[in-house]
Amino acid sequence: MNNITLLAIDLAKQVFQLHGTDAKGKAILKKKISSRGKFLEFIARLSPCNIYMEACGSSNYWGRKFIKFGHDVKLINPKYVKPFVKRNKNDANDAEGIAAAAMSPSMSFCNVKTEAHQDIQSTHRIRNLLVQQRTALVNQIRGLLAEYGDVTAKGVANIRKRLPEILGDNPDNLSCLMLSNISDLYADFQRLDKQIAVYDKKIENLFKGSETSKQLETIPGIGVLGSTILASMLASGSSFRNGRHFAAFLGLTPRQHSSGGKERLLGISKGGDTYARKILIHGARSVLLRVEKKTDSQSMWIKDLIIRRGSNKTAVALANKMARTAWALVNENTGYNPNHKPIIINKPKSKILKVA
Repeated sequence: MNNITLLAIDLAKQVFQLHGTDAKGKAILKKKISSRGKFLEFIARLSPCNIYMEACGSSNYWGRKFIKFGHDVKLINPKYVKPFVKRNKNDANDAEGIAAAAMSPSMSFCNVKTEAHQDIQSTHRIRNLLVQQRTALVNQIRGLLAEYGDVTAKGVANIRKRLPEILGDNPDNLSCLMLSNISDLYADFQRLDKQIAVYDKKIENLFKGSETSKQLETIPGIGVLGSTILASMLASGSSFRNGRHFAAFLGLTPRQHSSGGKERLLGISKGGDTYARKILIHGARSVLLRVEKKTDSQSMWIKDLIIRRGSNKTAVALANKMARTAWALVNENTGYNPNHKPIIINKPKSKILKVA
């Protein structure tokens, strides 16, 4: 056990498959543990080593535990592990595949989330779920009212205004049973409104207590929601090589289908974190609404891109730029400067040797 330098773990709820290798990459440990308590005891007895796991449910929890024991822990995207799994899928082959992926020199890893960062992301997830439930409820109310000849416009604000009118004056002469049903749905709607307001307040408090969030909020298009979720994902910025790497992680860079020297770029990959990408694109759309009368360099770039590519592609391009800017601010620990110009280093041209 003292010779293990790399330990790959295939996680499950109660069963854990371990695959350990020495400094030469030779497998010296293949072990299955069927108890959470015994699993933690086994890792605690190990000499400090590099531990690799797939980025999946509970991986951050176990990662924080292992770090306390002195281990260096990295997580790997499950999509990157799949090509390394040989033949049939089972726990032993999965663990061996994780070890092979970890030894690949071109592999990308992600760090374990701290408990504070996971708290922030959990708060955002709960709020997003409540918003989805409210949207579904609004759509159901609109559909039911349409069956009685009451066509209500889209949007939460329209339903919030229309339901009290229906329950008060009953202009469509709805039956007592239907009025009772609408009243129940309106009560659920009000409950969700209150819960969303509570989580908005929680996120606002998180924003006030984070200097990184305040830095990110200075970027046009990034508000309280965007700054807090990005701050929790970026941390110090060390998990990403550069701003484009972070934008690619969010799925804001083009997919490729190139072959034979012919490059073919498709739409954005839509990989990574769907929620953060949605927040950035919505923020970019808000910038587009106010760009008409502005004359700064970014606004001129946006207006030119709208003419050439349309507003939808421009919003995505701006979201990509916002993600790269966010990484730069966190990495350099500075505020947003709209007049910032990157320093261009002129490298000496290499001499071309002519072959006689």
